[in-house]
Amino acid sequence: MTQDYRKWPEFDWLSGMIDWKKAEKITAGVDIGTTSAQAAILCDGQLFGCANIRTGVDFRKTADIVMERALGQSGMKTEDITEIVSTGWGHQNVAYARRSLDEIQCHAKGARYMYGPEVTTVVDLGGQTTKAIRLHSWDRVMDFMLNDKCATGMGRNIEILCDILQISIEEIGEKSLDVKMDPEPVSTTCFAFADTETIGQFRTDFRAEAMSPNEIYASHLFAVAWRILGTIGKLQPLDVGDITVYKELAFTGGLAKNPGITARIERELGVTALRSEYDPQLAGAIGAALLA
Repeated sequence: MTQDYRKWPEFDWLSGMIDWKKAEKITAGVDIGTTSAQAAILCDGQLFGCANIRTGVDFRKTADIVMERALGQSGMKTEDITEIVSTGWGHQNVAYARRSLDEIQCHAKGARYMYGPEVTTVVDLGGQTTKAIRLHSWDRVMDFMLNDKCATGMGRNIEILCDILQISIEEIGEKSLDVKMDPEPVSTTCFAFADTETIGQFRTDFRAEAMSPNEIYASHLFAVAWRILGTIGKLQPLDVGDITVYKELAFTGGLAKNPGITARIERELGVTALRSEYDPQLAGAIGAALLA
């Protein structure tokens, strides 16, 4: 069987401490993204069950599967859920959802739940887009920015690269940090240019010194992080070219699991992002369930 280098492991989870039949209110959120899909079920505001799977070509089927896996062997059915809210790229394909909400609100709400009420800046690192979100202290979105141009700074690009270079997406981030210093980043104009330049670095025809594989990974991920930094910087005026953010920073989305991206963003911003016991890909689904 051919290895799929681009995929993060799928998972599902059920609480062994909550009796859903005693809950006064059960809500669920379903986040159908371009590369992955999540479902989260809350009983009286506490996480009861969740699932994270790869998005298939059929978004409607993906929505059915991810909810089925979140329900697991609990005996609960979608009819037992008081309110179901969908979000994400494929939100219209969740047939059993009562309504839909935008990703900005859902990731902001989910991040506050996962990382704590002190979160002031949320950066959603998704498969196709990056969203930088600034929050009021009273749990409302103050401002947000999305990436421009094309998908140079998005997770989908790194997935393609991992398949081409045959390195696991779970490994490339750590390996890219195992260098003495970051080399110059590859192109930040377009993911096609970035991938071509990255692959070209394995050739020694036009280089005085060959780059190690880890240095090549670092060059690419540094470019991705640099693009993301530009999106974060648009949230507020720049101070003599420097980006300043409040230290209460939280990452969500699949790229939040890639230390080759997050560590470089933290380094350039001079902050340490908040940590959470929850998988960062669950933020949108949890937020949708909280807003249901």
